[in-house]
Amino acid sequence: MMTTKPDNSGLLVIDKPQGVTSHDVVAAVRGALHMKRVGHAGTLDPMATGVLVVGFGNATRLLNYIVDHDKTYLATIRLGQRTTTDDADGELLPEEGTIAEFPSRQTVEDVIAHHFTGRIEQVPNSYSAIKINGQRAYDLAREGKDVDLKARPVTISEFSVSAVRYGYASTTCAGSPLADAVEIAPEESWHAETDGQNEPNMQPVMELDVTVTCSAGTYIRALGRDLGSELGLGGHLTMLRRIRVGRFSVDMPNVMTAHTEAKTFTNREGIEVTRNRAVLDDAEHAVDHALDLVASAAASMDMLPVTEQEATDLRFGRRIAHDIHTTMAAYVPETNDLVAIVERAKRGETKPVAVFN
Repeated sequence: MMTTKPDNSGLLVIDKPQGVTSHDVVAAVRGALHMKRVGHAGTLDPMATGVLVVGFGNATRLLNYIVDHDKTYLATIRLGQRTTTDDADGELLPEEGTIAEFPSRQTVEDVIAHHFTGRIEQVPNSYSAIKINGQRAYDLAREGKDVDLKARPVTISEFSVSAVRYGYASTTCAGSPLADAVEIAPEESWHAETDGQNEPNMQPVMELDVTVTCSAGTYIRALGRDLGSELGLGGHLTMLRRIRVGRFSVDMPNVMTAHTEAKTFTNREGIEVTRNRAVLDDAEHAVDHALDLVASAAASMDMLPVTEQEATDLRFGRRIAHDIHTTMAAYVPETNDLVAIVERAKRGETKPVAVFN
């Protein structure tokens, strides 16, 4: 399959930096490409880093399909502390008493295998991008309003533990570095010193480095929260990195990196505000990092080669004689021309659902 330099449509795979929103990255791409028609597939929290697929021009039509792809994450779960947002960006919640004994790695892995793999029911975080009557859940939560989200089914195909550490964390600052960290045998539990031998304002915790592969709509923050709850410890994320979305990987050669910069401005109330913004590291050559429209489609779904006549038929909304069983992208190989997104109409016939002119 040929690839060409994108003209005004394509996909960028951006390694999102920590401290900015997915919308901030979209804004950076709009500025670099001088285009308004830019969007992303799958929100990443400000704390999270990693793969963010950004589409521009006609390639934005592919984003809804990419959102539904499975994803792989690396995360660190801290057990023994809870936060308001289930990650290190939130405020620490008070715990009843001090936890002295923490389970072994083997016990934790057994709990994960029995309760957090396969098809499970998950209640999303209150501080999530889910809309409730047209408003984002995180906006309602920040306003102090009750957020009632229903459990939904998700599929966890991998939830593996790569490392376990025990130590002490600050009781005043979420996400603080682990102090006096120790590693012990997988079958042994840890008895923490709680009689003042550790520093003031510190409490014992347990950390897990994990890899999670999951279906679309899974909240890794909720996995950390629920694992902590199941173990009777409380839990939240201190690190989250998305390394794959479907066929898009953080290791792809065309990945575009970015960083954060602090920007100070005066808001409508006349108050000076400083916030982070996303800055593309090679903004002047952003198009050179992008996949063209056909390559973008090929990374998003299976491809269906068609003739010039079939391309004409599809663009006029007519069906063509192909028997397919899943959503595909029709293209003309000879001209590297993306024609349409197509679906099965009936046996032996395929119909267009979105046409590219």
